[in-house]
Amino acid sequence: MSDTKPENENLNPETAEVSAEAETPVEETVQEESLESKLAAAEQKAAEMQDAFLRAKAESENIRRHAQEDIAKAHKFAVEGFAKAMLAVKDSMEMALKTDAPTVESIKSGVEATLRQLNQVFEQNRVVEVEPQQGDKLDPNKHQAISTVQVDQEDNTIVSVLQKGYTLSDRLLRPAIVTVAKKA
Repeated sequence: MSDTKPENENLNPETAEVSAEAETPVEETVQEESLESKLAAAEQKAAEMQDAFLRAKAESENIRRHAQEDIAKAHKFAVEGFAKAMLAVKDSMEMALKTDAPTVESIKSGVEATLRQLNQVFEQNRVVEVEPQQGDKLDPNKHQAISTVQVDQEDNTIVSVLQKGYTLSDRLLRPAIVTVAKKA
C-alpha cells in the first residue's frame, strides 16, 4: 500500500464545513445584489415603457382630435367653392331686376346668360344632368317613374321626362322624374 493519501484526508472535517459555510453567505449576498440590480433595471425599464406608452397615447389622442376638427371644418366649408361660384349667378339675376325698362328680348337674353353661368358652375362642381331620352330603359338608380302609359313601346322604357335629375360626382342628388311605357 502506498503512503499517498487523498487530498481530502489532509483537511480537517470541521475546517471543511466552516469554509463551505463561509462561502454560502457571500454567494447569497452577491445573488441578492444581482437580483436587486436586475429588479431596479426592470423597474426603470417599466417606468420608461409607461412613459413611452403615455406619450404615444397622448399623441394618438391629439391626432384623433385634429382629424375630428379637420372633418368638422371640411363639413362646414364643403360648399364654399360652390357658393362662391353661385355668387356670380345671383349678381346676374339682381342686375336683371334692376333694369329700368326691360323688354322681352333683354329679359330673355339675361336669363340665357344667367343659365350659361349656372351651367358653368354646375360643370365646374361636377353637377351633371340626368336627362334620359325617350325609349331608354328605366334605371331605378337614376330615374323615378311616377306613372305608366299604355303605348306601343317596350315595357319599362321611358316615354317622357317630366323633370331632369342631377348627380354630383356620380352620386345621385335627384332622380329624373319620368313616365314609363306599359304595353297595350
